[in-house]
Amino acid sequence: MIQSLRGMNDIIESERFEYFLAVATKVAKNYGFNYMETPLLEETALFKRSVGESSDIVGKEMYQFTDKGDNDVCLRPEGTAGVVRAFIQNKFDKAGGTYKFFYHGPMFRYERPQKGRLREFHQFGVESFGEDSVYEDATMIMMIADILNELGIGYRLKLNSLGDSSCMPQYRDGLVSFLDEHHDEICEDCVRRKGTNPIRVLDCKNEGCQVLYINAPKLINSLCASCNDDFEKLKSILISNNINFEVDTHLVRGLDYYSKTAFEFVSDNIGAQSAIAGGGRYDRLVEFLDGKATPAVGFAIGIERLLELIQMPETKREGYYFGAMDDNAVELVISLAQAKRKTDKATVLYKARNLKAHLKNADKANARFCAIIGENELKESKIWIKDLEEKTEQVISISEI
Repeated sequence: MIQSLRGMNDIIESERFEYFLAVATKVAKNYGFNYMETPLLEETALFKRSVGESSDIVGKEMYQFTDKGDNDVCLRPEGTAGVVRAFIQNKFDKAGGTYKFFYHGPMFRYERPQKGRLREFHQFGVESFGEDSVYEDATMIMMIADILNELGIGYRLKLNSLGDSSCMPQYRDGLVSFLDEHHDEICEDCVRRKGTNPIRVLDCKNEGCQVLYINAPKLINSLCASCNDDFEKLKSILISNNINFEVDTHLVRGLDYYSKTAFEFVSDNIGAQSAIAGGGRYDRLVEFLDGKATPAVGFAIGIERLLELIQMPETKREGYYFGAMDDNAVELVISLAQAKRKTDKATVLYKARNLKAHLKNADKANARFCAIIGENELKESKIWIKDLEEKTEQVISISEI
């Protein structure tokens, strides 16, 4: 028997998945964002230049191959780079103004499958271009909070500032000096990161490194006046909008293109892989990908990670379930259901062994009305209907349905 590939799951019980997308889409549109979609397959160079060759995504996890045209391509491991590529390709960077997009779909990373981590997973993301104000950073955070609150998901918000080109070099030098002093105590990954993108050592999951980095220099203590003012303003906005947060000086995000604001929403109910949403500002990425320098900020939510946390609303019974208890009634039942679908929800099970089976299926379909035609009803042009909510039943003329 052929089975699905490891780490690539079927989505069968899809009610929670669909409900999440409905809520997230509604919130994004309420904030003035428009839907866009990018290809699953992109040039590998896009992610090497944007995500960064020092990242685990590019170094270890991409589904990368050479296609029949000798092009170096890969399945997208994250969504932001593709949106930025589309932004530049469509010359929005040259046109100026603000552009606000949201998207959702599958991403692919070849990593060890575990709870909350799959090789094919789904993200909902939002990207805003053209706004360099910290108010837009706050908007991103408030949007995620609105989504999670509507889904009934508890969370903690972690916040940090990564500085910019004015203050980051000084901090990086201080961090590298610290790492040099403790070279024999850090893991192999951190040794590699020290030579490529030192700040990413703070994101290391090695327990020994985590203990060591408690005493590492804090980026937040090296911020220039402008970055510090922005960070203080962001905290003030969140406080005034009743959004609780904690400053995490080790929060750096896993991708190389972030600067200034970084944030992460975590849940204490999903084990070690606790991050359920995160993002921040990436003012340099458009320019890195050969576009005109454009400020940008965004976030992504890992859908599979939070599905089990969603508090589903009670659903009311609605629509009709039509069933036939006689072979000769099947075509009539199909026609009645098709006519009803023009004004209401309707589903059909053509034939069942008995009334009990039809009622069970109607209940499973969450139908309000169970409408059945058997041999006697067919002869008399009647239809038997039970209101599954009010627990009443009646027989009416077919023309009245």
